[in-house]
This record gives sequence, structure tokens and C-alpha cells, in this order.
Amino acid sequence: MTSKDEPALDEFGGPIGHGQVRTIRAPWGASTVTRVRKAVVADLRARGLDEQTVDETEIVVSELMTNAIRHARPLADGCLRVRWKVRGEVVEVEVTDGGGDTVPVPAPAAVWVSSGRGLRIIRSLAHEWGVGEDKGAQTVWAAMGGPSRRRAT
Repeated sequence: MTSKDEPALDEFGGPIGHGQVRTIRAPWGASTVTRVRKAVVADLRARGLDEQTVDETEIVVSELMTNAIRHARPLADGCLRVRWKVRGEVVEVEVTDGGGDTVPVPAPAAVWVSSGRGLRIIRSLAHEWGVGEDKGAQTVWAAMGGPSRRRAT
């Protein structure tokens, strides 16, 4: 239980609805996706963001994490880094992994495939998105609710 002056904490130990930027070091694995998604949604709702932006961010976080787990390697500590920043009504979320054999690009449209739609979903929901690499790490990011201050790549 927290006093009324102390913010509630999510299961990762971060304050819900406080600060402009949140970062989670999430253990590598599919079961982590749901836990992180719940933490992000709780944080965004506590901030009073528009429900459409919260819903879109929830889907994008799920897709970014799932793609990282499916197509890349964990960071050196065996984790993924999930970071989100809220500025007004804009949410910028990013997932950093240890990189993969290819650079993430949306798959071509195909009717009969059972996977490969993650980046197409992200592209359809996000105002903008991009990929960055730095010292053996790869970050895929997306902005919901409006433009970010980054340049899409």
C-alpha cells in the first residue's frame, strides 16, 4: 500500500502515471509481452490519455515486442528494453533488442500468410515509426497520437 503522496508502482517497480519517460528492462520471452503491455496501458490511462491512443499504443507495444522476440536476439543482459515517452497527447514507444539478421521492414501484403503482419499493423496505427541501430542494439520505435520529434527512417 502506498501513501497518497507516493505513486502506485507497476509490477516492474515503476511509478504509474508519473514522469515523462518510463523504461522497463523486460526479461526475454513471450510471457513478458502481456506483462509489459499491461504496465504501459496502466501508465497511459493514469495520465488520462485519449482511449484511442492508449488502445493503439497497446497494440503497437505488443507487435514491437513480439517482433523482437521472434526475429532478434536479446540484449547482453538477456532482456529487451521497452521505453515510452508521453508529451501532451503523443506517445512515443520503443523496443530495443540485440539486433537480428535483417533490418525490420513491413512484409508485402499477402492474403494467405499466418504471420508477418506486425510492422504493417504498426505502420497503419502509428503516426510515424522507424528503426535505429547503435553498438549492437536495434531499436524500433513508433509514435501514436501525433508526430514525434524524431525523423522516421
